[in-house]
Amino acid sequence: MNTLPEALQEYLALRRGLGYKMQDAGHLLPRFVSFLEERQASHITARLALEWTQQATTVQPAERARRLCFVRGFARYRSAVDPRTEIPPVELLPYRSTRARPYLYSEQEVQRLLDAALNLPTRWPSTPLRPWVFHCLLGLLSVTGLRISEALDLKLDDVDLEQGVLTIRAAKLGRSRLVPLHSSTCAVLADYVRRREQFVGKRGSGYVFVSNRGTRLDIGRVHRAFYALSRQTGLRAAGASKGPRLHDFRHRFAVQALTRWYEAGEDPARRLPMLSIYLGHVYVTGTYWYLSSWPELMAQAMARLERRWGEPS
Repeated sequence: MNTLPEALQEYLALRRGLGYKMQDAGHLLPRFVSFLEERQASHITARLALEWTQQATTVQPAERARRLCFVRGFARYRSAVDPRTEIPPVELLPYRSTRARPYLYSEQEVQRLLDAALNLPTRWPSTPLRPWVFHCLLGLLSVTGLRISEALDLKLDDVDLEQGVLTIRAAKLGRSRLVPLHSSTCAVLADYVRRREQFVGKRGSGYVFVSNRGTRLDIGRVHRAFYALSRQTGLRAAGASKGPRLHDFRHRFAVQALTRWYEAGEDPARRLPMLSIYLGHVYVTGTYWYLSSWPELMAQAMARLERRWGEPS
């Protein structure tokens, strides 16, 4: 039987081979194995798993529960070859996370963000390209429902403006998909790519959205620019730690698609799998959440039921 460090490497390789990125687990589980070695433990126990999880006193309960979940997955794998392995029960450190209430941007709010992006400063250390980077990025998120990570990972070779298609590579679970674009979106992208080539030339990377050095745009820089634009346009109060998020563009796209289907008299239940594929969801239940989270969509659903079965008695 191999050692715990060897078993961990096999476990991570297996999970990554199945398409899971295992970034956080790959960072934290080696610490857990080192903790076991320091305790001279040859196998995983629930007591030691709990002790390791709780030793970080500065993390929130949700993060402790998440770390124990990582250990639980590794323990299930290890128990197949080492019967001494104890799998931490799910009742240990119970924590039910709640999804943030999405913000549904109006057309006017999106337009104000895009207009504000074009007025971003261009003097050093900024560049003349910066306003166009964020104008195109925010616009693309609003009309395609892409995850921010997917947009930042786009390369020029993934953009087919003649066919009007984006190729999204290695999204969740390593899946790839095609995302069609409207002609108006293609026109904005084409204009941005032209400006990008004039600014970056051959010295830049192959990524679509680039920094002032021509490298892949950093997510931290995107968030800072978005927060500044949100405050400038009144979407976020000065100094507020919470407010509309970049991910809410994705919610907006899904809700608009579902609402259009209801208003057109089409059956969203039959079309939901198509939206799920378009958004890159692993399970259609992830897409169904958009329906259950918005009163406007539930009102449309109830109106359809009443038309079909008559007014309630």
